[in-house]
Amino acid sequence: MAKVTHSEKVPQSMREMYEQIVMLTDAFSAEHLTEEYAQLIRYATAALCRKRPSPLLKGKPKTWACGITHAIGFVNFLFDRSEEPSIRASELYAAFGVSKSTGGAKSKIVRDLFDMYQFDPDWCLPSKLDDNPRAWMIMVNGFFVDARSAPRNVQEIAYEKGLIPYIPE
Repeated sequence: MAKVTHSEKVPQSMREMYEQIVMLTDAFSAEHLTEEYAQLIRYATAALCRKRPSPLLKGKPKTWACGITHAIGFVNFLFDRSEEPSIRASELYAAFGVSKSTGGAKSKIVRDLFDMYQFDPDWCLPSKLDDNPRAWMIMVNGFFVDARSAPRNVQEIAYEKGLIPYIPE
């Protein structure tokens, strides 16, 4: 499960870029998303700032703001109209003033750097973690098992190994 440490710690050399991107993503999140999305986007931005070399050194803050937001949205099904909140990808690109190809390319870079995928427990919104099947699947004796239905001692071992987010009640 969670191998990503979520932190807003940023090297001093990347502080200005981080603040420029976060200013854009926080404004977008306040208007279209939630504070929970904003926080996860800040974590992803900070993680990109800590990469050596940081990919954020090449490109404009608005293109990265769009790409990071799109990547987090991709993981959490932001573009699915049955989800709340939801938005069309084209609306996201337009809000940042970025073309579809540029926004999509930056999103792909972010997703590749962090090995992001839909339902990725490392980048899932905390409010959706309980319903995320990938956050709870563990292998026991060669079989995939939902840890929520496993015996308590198996859950404790899985939690200690970082395979599940917490021990369910």
